Amino acid sequence: MGSIGIWELLVILIIALLIFGGRKMPELGRSLGLGLSNFRKAVKGEPDNDEPSAKPGTKG
Repeated sequence: MGSIGIWELLVILIIALLIFGGRKMPELGRSLGLGLSNFRKAVKGEPDNDEPSAKPGTKG
């Protein structure tokens, strides 16, 4: 078995478009990207800093 080529990706994208419709595709892509970035952070062991916090000794 080889790697996925351009034609296979195109067929998968067309099937996804038919199943989910054009309006849901951006939301699905956004969710997938967020999930992948969270996975990478977890693998690297980086802390989850979604909210900015003030540094000790500073106002704000």
